Amino acid sequence: MTTLTVGLGERSYPIHLVDALPAATVAAEAERVRGRQGRALIVTDSNVGPLYAADLRQALESVGLQVVLVELPAGEASKSLDTISAVLDRALGAGLGRRDLVVALGGGVVGDIAGFAAAILHRGVPLLQVPTSLLAQIDSAVGGKTGVNHAAGKNLIGAFWQPRAVVASLAVLATLPERERRCGLAEGIKHGFIADPALVDEVLANAPALAALEAAPTRSLVAASCRIKAEVVAADEREGGRRAILNFGHTLGHAYEKLLGYGALTHGEAIALGMIQAARVSEAVGVAPAGLEAIVRAPLEAVGLPVDTEASGLPDVPALLAAARSDKKADGSTVMFVTLAAVGRPLIRTLAWDHIGEALRQRSGLQK
Repeated sequence: MTTLTVGLGERSYPIHLVDALPAATVAAEAERVRGRQGRALIVTDSNVGPLYAADLRQALESVGLQVVLVELPAGEASKSLDTISAVLDRALGAGLGRRDLVVALGGGVVGDIAGFAAAILHRGVPLLQVPTSLLAQIDSAVGGKTGVNHAAGKNLIGAFWQPRAVVASLAVLATLPERERRCGLAEGIKHGFIADPALVDEVLANAPALAALEAAPTRSLVAASCRIKAEVVAADEREGGRRAILNFGHTLGHAYEKLLGYGALTHGEAIALGMIQAARVSEAVGVAPAGLEAIVRAPLEAVGLPVDTEASGLPDVPALLAAARSDKKADGSTVMFVTLAAVGRPLIRTLAWDHIGEALRQRSGLQK
């Protein structure tokens, strides 16, 4: 087992990277946080629950906890206030108290829902994150961002609520479909773009092995990504400054998700397209020299992620910008936009939407 720490003073917590199934490590963390009494609410979904919930329930019961299970329909459509209400109804109906536990067993959707429910139940109850997708292990389970979608945009309703621990199991990744593997790789590559050129080189060198989720390169990618995110979050917990670099590719990536309907593209596929567009903007506004887009494209394409922003069925630039303007990072006529001067050198710039639009139209024209 490898353990990293997110350093947040009294809210610091461990990230345990384990090769085996997660139940035993989760039970040990539950006992550390809650002791050998009380209740635990496991929130999972219809894909993950049948595979791993029984094992986790048994492990939690073995340390004296009464376990309540909530199984949600799998998919992005579950990220709604209606779902939060249902989870809270179940928790309160089971008598979950302020010192009891919420355990998120699933991918990013489950982690967001369970985390937001934990943040607002009794004004905050302890949370354990047990991410079962590569995307969640690499990114969303770490850092305390929780929330649900709204018709106006992705993740517009939520809260910062740090878990007490994260347990990321390599074993659970074996059941991921190929498309979900690629989805997680996008966020791992993003971490390389914003903080670690060597990680980008590692992805390029090991692309087939990573696409197949071979153990050694996957473990290395998850560990490197968690280290990068832990360092960024420790420096800026609530995105007052530097943490915004984690949004590289997300301003326009979220717009792709909104326009096409949540789930038509995986989050990673949308962010891959968003990173291509962000690289174009970086070049067009003079932050980066010509050639950055090709550098950004290479590792994404190597692992099978989409890189053609002109592909049939994708929104055009005006539609993309109209959707992006409702993003929570937008501010009227401008937006805090994450650019790259080079791989490993992110720069946050306040850019006018008109300027971004002109940059994208100019660069898109060059691609035709």
